[in-house]
This record gives sequence, structure tokens and C-alpha cells, in this order.
Amino acid sequence: MTFHREQIAVLNDLLAGRNVILSAPTSFGKSLLIDALLATGRYKRIAIVLPTIALLDEFRRRLRRRFRERFDVIMHPGDVVGDGPTIFLGTQERLLNRNDLGSLDLTVVDEFYKLDADRKDERSASLNAAVYRLLARSRQFFFLGPNIDTVRVSGGGKWQFNFIRTRFATVAVDTFDLRRTENKRERLLEEIGKDENWPALVFVSSPDKANALASEAAEEMAVSEGRGEFADWLAENVGGRWSVVDSVRYGFGVHHGRIPRAIASHMVRLFNNGYLPVLFCTSTLIEGVNTAAKTVLIFDKSINRADYDFFTFSNIKGRAGRLGEHHVGRVFLFNEPPAQVEMEVTPTVFSDDDDAPDDYVVFLEDDDKSEAVDDRITELKETLDLDPAGLRLAASIGLDVVAEIKRNVENRLRFSRALVFTGYPSYETLKILVNIITQVKRVSDYGAKSEAQLALRINRLRKAKTIKQFLREHDDTLQEREQDFDLIFKFLRACEYGLPQIISVIEIYVKKRHPEADYHFFLRELARWFRAEELKNLDEEGVPIQITERFHKNNDTYASLVARLSSAVTDPASDLSEFERSWVATALDVPLARASS
Repeated sequence: MTFHREQIAVLNDLLAGRNVILSAPTSFGKSLLIDALLATGRYKRIAIVLPTIALLDEFRRRLRRRFRERFDVIMHPGDVVGDGPTIFLGTQERLLNRNDLGSLDLTVVDEFYKLDADRKDERSASLNAAVYRLLARSRQFFFLGPNIDTVRVSGGGKWQFNFIRTRFATVAVDTFDLRRTENKRERLLEEIGKDENWPALVFVSSPDKANALASEAAEEMAVSEGRGEFADWLAENVGGRWSVVDSVRYGFGVHHGRIPRAIASHMVRLFNNGYLPVLFCTSTLIEGVNTAAKTVLIFDKSINRADYDFFTFSNIKGRAGRLGEHHVGRVFLFNEPPAQVEMEVTPTVFSDDDDAPDDYVVFLEDDDKSEAVDDRITELKETLDLDPAGLRLAASIGLDVVAEIKRNVENRLRFSRALVFTGYPSYETLKILVNIITQVKRVSDYGAKSEAQLALRINRLRKAKTIKQFLREHDDTLQEREQDFDLIFKFLRACEYGLPQIISVIEIYVKKRHPEADYHFFLRELARWFRAEELKNLDEEGVPIQITERFHKNNDTYASLVARLSSAVTDPASDLSEFERSWVATALDVPLARASS
């Protein structure tokens, strides 16, 4: 590997044992610095905090390719930790809930600007709590992020660090101002139809708009041939009424938070390989996932109906060009860019704990609590009737929300024992659970349009023999607007974390009156879509459940299922189409060449 001079300066600081916070452009090569540290052999136990599961998988692939013989890479909650050198990869929620981290040599936090509570990220408190927990057991840390001007610290500076800010970029960018264009949609279609702009990312404000624009583009033109097998697979395994099917057929990919993970990962892979020359995306793609875009067309100026700031705009713009592939990126602006302002990050974990929010201070260890903080926590324990572990669970949902759940559960228990169950709840109990949840949360947060629909979807998911059957049933019975199709994906995401978390709090208050209640089995199964754990794990690693379900056998382990899939890839007579063979081979890093021999 050859490093540029700015990388060497940062690396020297890290190798001197200093804590470093680095602000550098997207094309700087920040991930390579992590790999360089691992290659030294100085670090035996490392935790890496990443914002999304998609980014976890990207890191996992790279680290296993380079360090398979040196480190165990732990990514899934059920992975068993050995005594040898170990890399823990996790979102903040996963690392916060691990009890096997031990002492750490290095903690890496990617996209560290999310530590600033003023950015209104609902996961900020859990990120700060996870980082607090990791830094307390780590001898060194390295934070990375783009376009940060200053890091503000208060509260006496519990952790010392060097802040390195650089604008050093490895690619140049040409910017084209289209703000005065009369028909912007027509001009957008014109630009994405030019192969000189490929591969091109089109940034839009929402998943619905990404789907709609991709459909409109597919009606106007085809920018690629030969993606019919992917479109056919989506139609067969997800549903033919999903608009993305026809978009893919004509060369247009779509990437946003609702797209199933293995499918989204394959979209990016096909985009990077040139098979899908145009990718319509939302802000989910700017959070670290690597793309080989030559051109970025910034078509909208908002995210979820709020105008983005200069910081977010800069991150989107920074996706244009890639070292070694597109040394001159192209950016098309369709709207007035936000005013340039300095970006200051104030991490809660580096602030005065007395001023920190309740949902952060409940994670503080006793030695770090001031008398004022201790008094606040004592009051919360008494008000919510929770022990420290319960308070931490409550903080992941919102302490005000939990107070309302407490009242609702206690009211229910006065008149009925329906909430007192073990194993699976009855359908009537399921409806009561959903009703309690929707008293404090919007049902749309969970990918449903009514309480009845949410309960029905959970019940159908449990009873479906396969995920393919569940999705096809949704496709066959869909009576809503077409753009509501992928609410089913939002529902599946909610089953993984949001719904189990809030139902866990309900269980706490039920058990206070009825200790015999036990939701453990139901919560575990819901979080993995009532499928075997190894199926969900492989889905996160890029192999869709629709494929793994066909090969899964009772008593399979992760290793035995991977071995069977790998064998199927190299066996021309296996139950894999040529398209699926290529997909699985890439996801599992199995040499496809052997399949044709």
C-alpha cells in the first residue's frame, strides 16, 4: 500500500499512541488507516462502531479478506468470542448490549459527528452511551468523519485527543449549476441518459421519490441491457407489483432505508460494477457505504421535508469521483446550495455530565456520577419503578414514552390477564400489545397503516413458511397505492429492533405483577422474523433469505449452512440459477470460476 502524505501524518500520531479525531473528505482514504493500524500487530482487541448494518457488512468483507488469518471478526449478536485477537464490528445498539468486550486496545468510531445531540438524530443518546462504555475500557481511540471544523469539549476533558482537520482530497470535482433550468425533471432524465456521466448517483429527498423517479426514468429509456435476470428474481421473490422491478430491468437501481439489506447490497455491487449505471438514492447512502460514482446529481434540497444543511450537502457532494477510477468527479446542482457555515460537533460524551440528557446519564458508571446526576437517576428509578438495567432499556425508547407505557400496562392488568403469557401471545393479546404501543408511537413508524394491520402483519409473518411466501402474499393482496408497497420492508426492519425493544418494556411492567410472564421466546423470534438465526445473519452478509431458506436444514449451524451454500455455488447441478450462483459467490467470497469447471 502507498499512503499519501496526509495519511502518513495521521498514521504517525496514531502509532505514537495518541487518541485522534480526524475530519477528512470522503475520498481521503480513512478506512485504509484503520487497516494500517490492524496490520501493525499492536492491537489485539478492537471495537469498531458503524452507523448502519450495511456498513458493518462492507467492513466485514474488507477485514476478512485482509485479516482472515489474524483476527476473528465478530459482527452478529450471537457470535461467540474466543481468546484470540478479535475485532468487534457493531452498530451502537449492538455494542452497547454486548457483555463480552473485555479490555480493548482500540476503539474506532465512524461518522463521529452523530455524537452531537444538536443534529436531532434519535440514535444520538445510544451512540454516546456506547462510546462512553467503549472508551472506559479502551486504551486508545480513533474517530473519523467528514467536513468537521471543530470539536467542542467541556466538563474538564475526560479524554484527551488530537483533532486533525484536513481538506486534502484525492479527486477533483467539476460542478454544473442547473438551478435556472426550467424543466428540471426533463434535464435530469437527459443527464442520466448520457454514458459520459455514468456511474451516476441521483440524490432525492425520500424513498417514495426515489422509487417514482426511477420508474419514470425506466419508462423513458434503458441505460443498461442484461439486468433482466435480477428483475425477474425480484418479481419472483419479492413481488411483481414492486415498482423497483421494472426500474432494475432497464438499468436503474434504487437505494434507501426501506430496501431489504441483501438486495440493497446487491444494488450497490451492480452499480459499482457498471451493470446498473444509475442509482437513485436517499441520504442513507452517504453514511459511509462505498460507491464508485463518477457523477452525483443533487436533485432535491431536503431530507424528510426539511432542508439539509451545508454539512450534509458537502457529504452528498463528496460522493462524486473515486480514487483510482474517476479522478475528476462531476456534480450537478438543481437547487440553491445551503449557505456555507462551520460545522462544530459537541459530543455528549465529551460534555459536562450534569448537563447531559437523562437517556445518556443512566449509562454512567457509579464512579463517574456527580451527586446531582445520582439524584436525577434515583428520581427516575422511583418514578418509573425500574432498576438500572431497566432504565437503560427505557432510555433506548425514551423515558417519557416509558412512563406512559407503565400507566397503560398497569391499567390493563387491573381488568385482564391477557398480557400474562409465555411463548407466543394469542392473536387477541397481540392486538393488546399493539394498542399499548400505538398509544405512545405512530403506527406508521412500524410500517403499518392501522393497529389492526400491524397485528395482522406480525401474525402473518409468524405463520408464513418462508419470507418469499410472506412477501408474495403481500404482493397478491395489496390494495393500497403502489408507492405503499415497500411499507412491508419498513415493517420487517421494525421487527428487528424497534418492536422488540418496546415490547420488552411492556414485559418488565407485566412481570412486576405477574412474575410468571415470559416474553423471551416471542421477542427473540420476532427480532429474527421467526426464522433461524443463521438465515438472518446471512441476510445481513448479503445472501437474501429467499435463497438461504431453500438450503436450510433443521439443526443447521451458520458454518454448516455456509458450507452447503458454497458447495451449491460450485456445483452446476445445484438448485441455484446462474444469477443466484453469482450473487451467492460474491456474498460469500467463493470463487465463481470453480462453478463452471
